[in-house]
Amino acid sequence: MHPLISTEALASALDGAEPPVVLDVRWRLGGPPGRQDYEVGHVPGAVYVDLDTELSAPPGAGGRHPLPDPAELQAVLRAAGVRKHHPVVAYDGGDGSVAARAWWLLRWAGHPEVAVLDGGFAAWTAEGRPVNAETPSPVPGDVEVRPGGMPVLDADEAAAFAASGVLLDARAPERYRGETEPVDPRAGHIPGARNAPTSGHTSGGRWLPAAALAERFAAVGVTPDRPVAAYCGSGVTASSVVLALEVAGVTTPERPAPLYAGSWSQWSSDPSRPAATGPGAG
Repeated sequence: MHPLISTEALASALDGAEPPVVLDVRWRLGGPPGRQDYEVGHVPGAVYVDLDTELSAPPGAGGRHPLPDPAELQAVLRAAGVRKHHPVVAYDGGDGSVAARAWWLLRWAGHPEVAVLDGGFAAWTAEGRPVNAETPSPVPGDVEVRPGGMPVLDADEAAAFAASGVLLDARAPERYRGETEPVDPRAGHIPGARNAPTSGHTSGGRWLPAAALAERFAAVGVTPDRPVAAYCGSGVTASSVVLALEVAGVTTPERPAPLYAGSWSQWSSDPSRPAATGPGAG
């Protein structure tokens, strides 16, 4: 399944005999909760899943959004109606960077039939497509969460990766440079990491074409002969870098880019780990 799906394709699939499971994962750093938006209106049949409590473990040593416990994630996905070998579509209210977390988790869990809605809820409503405020009661699914479908780095592996490959930092440039840090213990970036902000993956809310994404990654030093991985503030928006690399053809579903799940929230909480600042990799 291609990692992106158009609004037209989703609308057609929802009218079909076997519509996909649709997950609404709207979320904002600092709030308000995305469920409030969901309750006002959502794609018909969409099930709301909460990033903080259902797609992440509690904050702690693993960072602000650690990977969820497999058994707990399986319960969440089954409650949403996710079934084996049945497609899932995730959307958010912005540029797809949060929906990409759901995409990545499902792939990590061994469920490859998943895509992110290109343009998200904003594109869906801008086109006048139907929405409602009804909370569905899906038939429980039978998906089995089997971690390992996507590669994950720990802090030591991320440090080594920055030296031997290309480690991409998905945060905003000012956070990468260390000029500001609104949520994590220290400012800066992992020494050797290169900045590839999530905001650059899209234009007008839609994902860039594959060739444009490939050109963008090449401009920050991604080359065919060097492995590439990603991190961000807490491991959420870096999922969109992993997705964008696949759309660009830099990586493949069989050989995806690793994700440093703890990301800067974990790295910066350890005073023994260095922090680089400024526009360069450091």
